[in-house]
Amino acid sequence: MSDRLDPAVYRDVVRRAIAEDVGPGDVTTWPIVPPSARGRATMLAKTTCVLAGLDMAREVFEQVDATVQFLALRNDGDLCSAGEPVARIEGRAASILTAERTAVNFVQHLSGIATLTRRFVDAAGGALTVLDTRKTIPTLRALAKYAVRCGGGTNHRVGLYDGVLIKDNHIRIAGGVAEAVRRVRASGSTLAIEVEAQSLQEVDDAIAAGVDIVMLDNLDDASMREAIRRIGGRARVEISGGISLDRIRLLAMMGADCVSIGALTHSAPAADISLEIDARG
Repeated sequence: MSDRLDPAVYRDVVRRAIAEDVGPGDVTTWPIVPPSARGRATMLAKTTCVLAGLDMAREVFEQVDATVQFLALRNDGDLCSAGEPVARIEGRAASILTAERTAVNFVQHLSGIATLTRRFVDAAGGALTVLDTRKTIPTLRALAKYAVRCGGGTNHRVGLYDGVLIKDNHIRIAGGVAEAVRRVRASGSTLAIEVEAQSLQEVDDAIAAGVDIVMLDNLDDASMREAIRRIGGRARVEISGGISLDRIRLLAMMGADCVSIGALTHSAPAADISLEIDARG
């Protein structure tokens, strides 16, 4: 995968993760493993998964011990089979053991996101663009959104600063869709305006206001079809709320442009990844 993260994005995250786990020292490893002991280890995919996070794992080993060698055997974004080796590590056995859990945690979590994303992308069959949301673990958004890209998904707005999305609470405070849109335009913003519509009336209001994107949020299938008919190509259509793998196949036939799925980053099960060490003197 060519879209690799700049190490500056995750270097401090890795530093804090190591500090959290190791603290003042690994009190299990240092009494058992002599400093001179060498080891080789293999990181394995235990189940079929889409890889993400190998560069973060490499960074963990480098920060724990710069002499440890990390060789990726596969690339982020690759679909791996159960039992397939994805990386080999060589160096001081104590360093490998100390770094193991933190490194594997990154790969498990991010590969889980990438794997779930790939399932939704495959289910959409190219008829819908699969988007993520801002429902991410705080401070780890850049990594989660990277994992979505590894799975073939597309990032929605990164934060509150790079996209206008007028949601239900904005509409309530403004007193309606039209006034909320007017206030955004009056601010001088040149960003595309998206409105979350939870009823057909709000769909009509959004189209009348000339918005760029209408998000159909938690509408039933009949209302969804009617909303898309009313929009009639005058705005892009995003579907959100209660999106399952089974339902996305139906939604893909309705004529919307994209679907946003919070579960990609807030509910993806971790991939089953392990690290097995082969000690040698």
